[in-house]
Amino acid sequence: MKRLLLATLALCAVSASASAQSLADYDYENLTFRGIGLDYGYIWPNRVESTSAYTLRIDLGYLGPGVRIVPSLSYWSSDFKPAEIARFADQLNRLPALQDRGVVIAPEELGSIEWSDLSLALDAHYVWTVPLQIYTYLGAGAALHMLNGNGSAVGDTFVEDLLDTTTAGVALMAGAEVQPFQRFRFYGEARLTLLNDLRYPGLRLGGALMLPSRTNTGQGG
Repeated sequence: MKRLLLATLALCAVSASASAQSLADYDYENLTFRGIGLDYGYIWPNRVESTSAYTLRIDLGYLGPGVRIVPSLSYWSSDFKPAEIARFADQLNRLPALQDRGVVIAPEELGSIEWSDLSLALDAHYVWTVPLQIYTYLGAGAALHMLNGNGSAVGDTFVEDLLDTTTAGVALMAGAEVQPFQRFRFYGEARLTLLNDLRYPGLRLGGALMLPSRTNTGQGG
């Protein structure tokens, strides 16, 4: 929970990064569809094995000077680490319903358990340009994560129900973009995602098709 609080404060800091600007400079009417991107990433979660992640992101342009709004949809799937399965079995064995029946679940009885995450995020990037027309940014965001558990031994049981959850999360990110061709960009991003009991750093590489900018509210493209 402390990590969620710290990341939320960081999100506020991004919003305040252009504090020299008047609030009148920021208006949702500035937002418009400017581009769409697809990226491949790799994440290192604390509870499941490292795995690939896939993201579709939309560039909505600039809310105000330098502040870009980027919603995205991401997906990953991976198996629980052996230590997590053992910990989960221990938690199940503490349930009164199992203790009253004298039932003891061994970790190997749970088998392989898969966890997947479909998340809808909304990020705010503070963008600026550096030499060679490279767009760089720092940002923070909030997301809704729909986690789903599955496994041959736990499917259609109360164990699967315990693993299925929808929860909020936050993220911090830093990235850079280059535009080698007109209306097309390559981008790379380092990202840290924080949920209540799950966290993972990750890296992303992708490409985006861009539309002409309607206004010049950003520090870059």
